[in-house]
This record gives sequence, structure tokens and C-alpha cells, in this order.
Amino acid sequence: MLSRLARHVVPVFGQLTVTADEGAERLPVGIVVANHSSLADPAIVLAALQRLGTRPVVMATAGLWRIPVLGGVLAREGHIPVHRGDPRASRSLDLAQEALEQGRHILIYAEGGLPDRKDAAEAAPGAFRRGLARLAERTGAPVIPVGQAGARRVVSGSVAKQWAGLATAPLRRPRLHVHVGAPLMLEGGGDGGGALTARAHLAVTAAWRTAASRLGEPAALAA
Repeated sequence: MLSRLARHVVPVFGQLTVTADEGAERLPVGIVVANHSSLADPAIVLAALQRLGTRPVVMATAGLWRIPVLGGVLAREGHIPVHRGDPRASRSLDLAQEALEQGRHILIYAEGGLPDRKDAAEAAPGAFRRGLARLAERTGAPVIPVGQAGARRVVSGSVAKQWAGLATAPLRRPRLHVHVGAPLMLEGGGDGGGALTARAHLAVTAAWRTAASRLGEPAALAA
């Protein structure tokens, strides 16, 4: 339901284009990891993946499950709450592993949160947490790097600015782009996941650069 809803709603708020590296047009079951820059980008990424025939299970902050209506939808569709700094955190990886074993993709935001910025400009992905590497090592699933650009043109900044951006986006219809990189295997780290996490971060950053360059964003070239 979320993927289908995103597919219909996102075109109202912006002009979405999608590209993929050779070999990424048909995604193997695996862990999709995307850069996180705006409250709008999960819907944008879901809409892009829907075009590629993929409807992932989303791993997201547990607080979303407390939002009326949305929380019920997330629970009913089997999306996975992430309880950071909580004994239940390991359960999130267990549920993700079960979903992968059932043949479903997982969408994870390895940065663990949104950037603390007020402007709408593009910037490279922040540091990744190591949960992604642990999940990849545990399951042997490929990691699919995704870069999105333009989401901050829909919503960014203060709460008031975000509401204003959302209200005017249907009139402005900003350009949005998602680029899907070639799948990679994260294995053989041996250092607590540091090297594997760095590899994944590099791949997502490359995908983000491609997405941002499609929008003509100079930050993508200079960062």
C-alpha cells in the first residue's frame, strides 16, 4: 500500500525521474540503502523502486508507529520499527532477516536520522551506522545503493518552512531524481563492520552524486 500510494502521490509534488546502473534494472532480493536528507525522501524512493517493480519492507524509527493511522498501516504491512538505544534494537535485525528470507527487499536508512541543516541544498550522505553491515553479514544478502536528490526542494528546514514547502510543491513541482547503483556484496570485514560500512557509504555517495548531477546540483560535483 505504501509503495502504491507513493507512486501516485509523488508526481503531484514533483517531477520524478529514475535511472539505474547496468545490472540494476531488475533488482535481486536484497538490502536497499538510500541517503536520507528530508522527510519527503522515503516516499520518493518508494515511488522510484515501484517503477522498478520493487516494494520493500521499510526499516524506520519506531516513533512513526505511534502516529495515528500511519502506525497502523506500517504495522499491518509488516514494516519494521527500529528502537535505537533500546534492548529491542536487535529484534529489528531479526525481523529484517525474516523478511529477506521470505523474498522481500529491505529499505534501510543507514545514516540513522536526518541532517541538521536549514537550507535546501544537496549534501553528501552523513556517516553510516553499522547495523547495515551486520545485517548484510548475517544474511549474505546483496546491498543495493540508492541515491536520491531533490527531496529537500519539497520539504526542508524549520517546521514552518516544511509545511510551506509541502503546500507549494504542487505548484512548483520541483525536479526529483533517484539513481539505483549496481548491487554489491558486503562480506569479509573482520573489523566489526567498519570496512563494510565504508564500502556501502561510498557506493551510496556515488549513487547520490549521479542523482544530484541529473538535477544540475553543483554541490554534487564539489562535495
